[in-house]
Amino acid sequence: MMPLTLASVGEVNIIKKIGGKPEVKKHLENLGFVVGGSVTIVNTLGANVIVNVKEARVALSSEMAQKIMV
Repeated sequence: MMPLTLASVGEVNIIKKIGGKPEVKKHLENLGFVVGGSVTIVNTLGANVIVNVKEARVALSSEMAQKIMV
């Protein structure tokens, strides 16, 4: 298991765990990041990442991406 920030661009990953405070977990869940779901990194911009999750593109800060374990 590793944080999403360490995943390779273009690689499909399965979300294993979401950390952080309850409100952060809820926010990520609302964006489509759920345990068992797939997420693919499309691009990295500095420390931030753009991902495909549930047929949508979402930009995440590195701080948020660190809380998503794949």
